[in-house]
Amino acid sequence: MRIPKICRYCGGKIIKSKTHVLYGKGNETIYLCTMCNAYVGCYPGTDKPMGKVANTVLRLKRQETHQVFDALWKKQGWTRSAAYRWLAKSLQVSEENAHIGMMEMDDCERVIRLCRDYKNSKEAA
Repeated sequence: MRIPKICRYCGGKIIKSKTHVLYGKGNETIYLCTMCNAYVGCYPGTDKPMGKVANTVLRLKRQETHQVFDALWKKQGWTRSAAYRWLAKSLQVSEENAHIGMMEMDDCERVIRLCRDYKNSKEAA
């Protein structure tokens, strides 16, 4: 994942910052738009972004998607890696592109639907 330089929402400059700038606490590294506050977090202890910069609405949708997806794979007894392999295969994308941090609103909706459909098919069986 490339380090973002220009905001995809407003064209503003993206800078490396810390979460305390937004929330008054925390010291995790983020890449933050100086104009609209869209941002992406980094993997702990690194400067590597966990996905694409997102605005508030997309971040909330990604959080919802993670809740549904994580609940499914944990209930199924899958490992996280196995879950992402299943997701990649279901979405017909590479494992590299199957991460929720890379997804847009429509992708998140699709993942939520896939998870609910899978859960419902298992419960019906």
